[in-house]
Amino acid sequence: MKDVVIRFIEKPKLSNGILVEGLPGVGNVGKLAAEHLVEELNMVKFAEIFSKHLPPQVTVNDEGLISLVKHDLHYLKGENGRKDLVILTGDFQGLTPEGQYELSSATIEILKEIGVNTVITLGGYGVIKLIEEPGVLGAVTDIELKPRLEEVGVTFKRGEPSSGIIGASGLLLGLGRLEDMKCICLMGETSGYFVDPRSARSVLTVLGKYLGFELDLSSLEEKAKQIDEITSKIKENLEESEAADSRDDLRYFG
Repeated sequence: MKDVVIRFIEKPKLSNGILVEGLPGVGNVGKLAAEHLVEELNMVKFAEIFSKHLPPQVTVNDEGLISLVKHDLHYLKGENGRKDLVILTGDFQGLTPEGQYELSSATIEILKEIGVNTVITLGGYGVIKLIEEPGVLGAVTDIELKPRLEEVGVTFKRGEPSSGIIGASGLLLGLGRLEDMKCICLMGETSGYFVDPRSARSVLTVLGKYLGFELDLSSLEEKAKQIDEITSKIKENLEESEAADSRDDLRYFG
């Protein structure tokens, strides 16, 4: 098998298209957001990217059918003044730094071929605490992109994220910039402890405003409530455990 194999289902021709990337990462924020976009906008899959740099396994669906792990590319032609849109999704990122570069480079080549000139990557920004209303942190390759993003609610913090942006969310920006693409990263605040649909909702709220899409985010809110129930139970169990440990400690005195 070659390092990267691309299978085109069709090859759309886009005009000044925009890529939105959402692969697994901190809190799976980007993955949740991108998959919601694909479903909400009824996007069409046009290519699959296979690679030996992805985990050596297959996925199994509800019907028992297997599929080699891959990245998927979907598209939607813009209407009513909206830009053409491409979404990159997948269940895994590359396993090694070399693999990350190979996959990101192959993706950029596809984007150039079909007419994409803007890259927006989505991810989570770990803050190591639970947040009721996550903010969205931004990073850009061109300073002129900032004002419009700030208008829709994106915050830019000096020197943040301090450790940079790793994985596909960072490489697609860096490699895209080398190809004179305009690149943006949107990062939803998240504890990183759980899959975080509330952070994904925050990211999609600003992204929808930026792209001019009205999105129904109710399903993400339902998922967020389910996560809240789980975290509440965990907190209760921890408090009960700590209380029990405290009572046990007192037995050593008196």
